[in-house]
Amino acid sequence: MSHSMSSPRNIQLVFETYQKARLVFVQTMAELATRATNVKCLESAGVLELLRPLLSDGCSTVRQCAVVAAARLAEHDEAVARQILNSGMLTISIENLNKFNVYYKRSALYLIRAIAKHNEELASAIVRLGALEHIVSCLEDFDTQVKENAAWALGYVGKHSEHLAGLVVDAGTLPLLVLAFQEPEISLKQIVAGALVDLAQHKPEAVVDAGAICHLVRGLENQDPKLKRSTLCALSAVAGARPGLGEAVVAGGALPAALLHAGHDAAPVRRAAACLLRDIVKHSVDLAQLVVNTGGCGPLVELLSEGSGGTRVPACMALGYIAGQSDQLAMAVIEAKAVVVLVEILQSNEVEDADLCAAAWTLGHIAKHSPQHSLAIAVANALPRLLQLYTNPKSSNEVKARASCALKQSLQCCLHRPALEPLLHAAPACILKYVLAQYAKILPNDARARRLFVTTGALKRVQEIDTVPGTSLKEYINIINSCFPEEIVRFYTPGYSDSLLDRVEAYTPQIPELFTDRVPSDCQSELTIENGN
Repeated sequence: MSHSMSSPRNIQLVFETYQKARLVFVQTMAELATRATNVKCLESAGVLELLRPLLSDGCSTVRQCAVVAAARLAEHDEAVARQILNSGMLTISIENLNKFNVYYKRSALYLIRAIAKHNEELASAIVRLGALEHIVSCLEDFDTQVKENAAWALGYVGKHSEHLAGLVVDAGTLPLLVLAFQEPEISLKQIVAGALVDLAQHKPEAVVDAGAICHLVRGLENQDPKLKRSTLCALSAVAGARPGLGEAVVAGGALPAALLHAGHDAAPVRRAAACLLRDIVKHSVDLAQLVVNTGGCGPLVELLSEGSGGTRVPACMALGYIAGQSDQLAMAVIEAKAVVVLVEILQSNEVEDADLCAAAWTLGHIAKHSPQHSLAIAVANALPRLLQLYTNPKSSNEVKARASCALKQSLQCCLHRPALEPLLHAAPACILKYVLAQYAKILPNDARARRLFVTTGALKRVQEIDTVPGTSLKEYINIINSCFPEEIVRFYTPGYSDSLLDRVEAYTPQIPELFTDRVPSDCQSELTIENGN
C-alpha cells in the first residue's frame, strides 16, 4: 500500500464511503419496502440479516432508516413480522428506544405497531419483551409524533383481546391518553381517540373511570371530520358495552352531539353518529325514550334514505331497537314515517344484503306489538315483499331468516284481511299457519269477512291445503271451516264436484205414476201426424 493511501485523510475517506454506502443501502431498503409487492423478493435476498446489525449503527440516520425499513416490511407481511420478532431485531429496538433521539423513538414505536397489528400472538410476545413500560414512557415525551406513535402502538396491542387490553390499562396508560387527547394537535387527538376505541372495546369501564367521556364529548366541538368520527366511535364503544355505561355517555352530554352529527356533511361522521345512537338506545326503554324525546327519530329516518356511506344499517338498527322497547316507542317510529322508507329499501333491487336484513329486522320489531302496529306494515305493502325475499332461491340464508322472522312477527298481530289474502295463495306451509291463525281470529266475529272469504276463493284455497292431523295448521283449518255451513265447506272441498257427477250417474229417477200413464199433449199430436202419414 502506497504512503498516499495510508494517509489519515484517505483512511477517513474510506470510512466516510462505508458510512455513505450503509446509508444509501438502508434508505433504498426503506423505499423499496413501501410496496408490498417487493417484500418477498427482499426477504429472499436476506434483507433482514443485513438490517439487523444496522439497528445499532453508530450513525443515527442509518439506525433510524434501518428500523423504518424493518417496520415497513413487518407491516406488509405477518411472516416477516414474526421473523423480526424471533431474530431479536425488535428486542434491540426496544432496548435502544430511550437511548437515542426522537427520530429513533418514532421509528421504533412504528416497528412495535407494525408487528402488533397482525394478531394476538405477536402482540402478546411484544408485551412479554417488556415493551409496554417503554411505550408508556413515550406518552410523556415532549415530541408530538412520539406520543402519536406510542398511542398508536398501545391501541394495536390492546385491541386483540380483553387480556391484552387489561395489561395495557394496568400499565397506567389511560390517564396519559386522556391528557394527550387534550393536546392541541389534531393528529394526536385522532390517534388517541382511535386507541381509546381499541381499549374501550374490551375495557369500557376503565375508559369511563379515567374521565374520558367529558373530554371526548368536548372533542366533538373540533371541526375536523376524522377527529369527529374517531371520537364518536370511542363514545359508541363505551355506550354499547352495558346499560350503565350507556347512561354514563348520555350523562356526559353525548346525546345532543350525536343527533347534531347525524346531519353532518361527511358520511363517515354521520355513520359514527348513527352507531352511537344505536348503542345508546339498545339497552333500555328509558334510554330509547330519551332519544325519542330529544327528537332522535327524525334524523335516523333521514339517514335511511342514504344509499352509500354505510349509514343505513346502523340507522335501521337504532330505529329497530327503539321500536322493540315498547309499543309507544314503536308508534313514535311509525309516526316518523319510517315504515315507508323501510319498505322502499326492501323493494329496491340495488341494496346489499345487510340493508335488506336490517330493514326486515326493524319492520318486525315495529309490527310485533299490536294489530295497530302491524296494520302500518301491512298497509305499506311490506308483507308480499318479505314473502318474496323469503321464497326467492337467490336470497342469502341471512336474508331469508330475517324476512321469515319479520313475516311471523307481523302476521301474529295482523288483522288486516286484504293483506292476509295474497299470502294465503302464495305462502309456504311454515308461513301459511300464521296466516290461517289470523283468519281463525277474524272470521268467527265478522260476517262480511266470511262472505268475502268465500267469494274471493279463500275458502276453496283452504280446502286444498294438505295437512297432517294433530298439527296447528290442521287445527286452524278446522276453526275456519267451523265458521261456515257444512254444505258450503263440502262444496269447495276438492273432488266434491266429481262426487256430485257420480251421484247423478248412479241416481235412479223416481217419476210419479201419474206422469208415466199419460203422454204429454205435444207428444200425442206428433204421434197422430206420424200415424196419418
